Amino acid sequence: MEGSGVVSLPQQKKPMVCVEYPGLVQDVDRMLRTLGGEEGVSRVYADPAKRLELYFRPKDPYCHPVCANRFPTTTMILRVKKKSRKKKLCDPKTGEPAPEGTISMEILGVVGTVYKFQGMSDFQYLGFISGSDGSQTSLYDRVLLKKPEKEEYFHQDIPLYIPPPIFSRLDNPVDYYYRPNINHRDGYQPPHLSSENLIGLSRARRPHNAIFVNFEDAEVPSEPHPAAVKNWKKLCTNSVDKKVEQEMRRLFNCRPIWSRNAIKANVSIHPDKLKLLLPYFAYYMLTGPWRSLWVRFGYDPRKNPEAKIYQVLDFRIRCGVKYGYNPNEMPVKAKRSTYNYSLPITLKKPGELLRVLQMLFLSVRPLEIFNSRSNFSLSVLLQESIYIFRERNLPPYRQMFYQLCDLNVDSLQEIIKRNDGAESECSERDGWCLPKTSDLLRDSMSLMIKQTIRSKRPALFTSTSAPSDSKEPLTYESGEEEEDEEEEFHPSEGSENEMETELLDYV
Repeated sequence: MEGSGVVSLPQQKKPMVCVEYPGLVQDVDRMLRTLGGEEGVSRVYADPAKRLELYFRPKDPYCHPVCANRFPTTTMILRVKKKSRKKKLCDPKTGEPAPEGTISMEILGVVGTVYKFQGMSDFQYLGFISGSDGSQTSLYDRVLLKKPEKEEYFHQDIPLYIPPPIFSRLDNPVDYYYRPNINHRDGYQPPHLSSENLIGLSRARRPHNAIFVNFEDAEVPSEPHPAAVKNWKKLCTNSVDKKVEQEMRRLFNCRPIWSRNAIKANVSIHPDKLKLLLPYFAYYMLTGPWRSLWVRFGYDPRKNPEAKIYQVLDFRIRCGVKYGYNPNEMPVKAKRSTYNYSLPITLKKPGELLRVLQMLFLSVRPLEIFNSRSNFSLSVLLQESIYIFRERNLPPYRQMFYQLCDLNVDSLQEIIKRNDGAESECSERDGWCLPKTSDLLRDSMSLMIKQTIRSKRPALFTSTSAPSDSKEPLTYESGEEEEDEEEEFHPSEGSENEMETELLDYV
């Protein structure tokens, strides 16, 4: 409103988006095709983490895009009109030309989001062959399959054309800081090279001083490495660190063997400090039924049958046609897949794990969480799901390392306790349990997960592609027969339950 400094804005039915197009637009329709059309822009706008892609050759499937970043903005779109007179008039008093006309302005709306192309385009690989006279002939007519062709089409002799899906992982230039040359003092002689030190670690050993023990080792350490004690005492300088040390001591007094995930769920500590505190209280088992676990100093699980409940179980969710659902249909998604390679078109990785965990808990057992008299809250259940297995809850990852005592199902505990009081020998494969105990546990857990998925997504088990799953009752599948199929789920980098990741923290 004029005079008061307040401008009334029109009512917008749809939000307005601005795209700073990196070129001179002469044809709006052709410009929109390079952005994927209005549907493509709307699809990207619906996901705040996506970047807008621009293909300079939209008909070329091998064209690499240039990406635009998304920014919030408060920009107004104005419509300006200028009224001009056809006949120029002069001011009778001054004799100067009179103003040509009036200017009017109208606010059409407010733009809340803008896409800016700030990066460089990726390298482009064009498919063509060069002739002896310097001419170039395109290969797209011979490479791209545009219509059904006869068998002779696939037997034609053409040059190999396999461009990579991406050339550069970064679209912004970065400074690469080369390490300076080492300046040695006068008289320095390089060490003599031998076959023992030609190949070694690519970096210096991390000073965490953890003690590793194999199942075949005769004795277990009774006290930590002196350097580990020194490092922790040097770091433990405030009351918070001392309180964490007391909590860790209480955990190992109540239970001599812990996994790192279980410790992280019970002790609030920074991961960098946890790397220094664990070697102060326990040693790390590399092989055997307690592999990837931390054992209290002086405690030898191979000599104590009561350590059976602390053994580790490597469990992987089974999926396939014979189980009634494919890997892509499973609610527990894989961290990454070789067959689903995506270009770096996202600004950041969304927090999918917490959202998926909340969905699993709320959809499977909402009444138990909110109507129970227990003190367990949703956050506690989400935290415990990293290392505790419950019957009607899905694991957060496709591969989990559970301790037997953390399998909170009565039927599973009955399988574990079949030989209680009669343990005679501790083997490297089965520990203090009866042979094939791990296979029976995996079969039972797989059946529970299948029933959970059936209750959540019954449409997966009514498909005609899997007729065997329509039969009742459900039967167990042998773990030995599925050894090859389970090998499909390898641990991925950065997972919360990987033995390999934990080893790299200390080596």
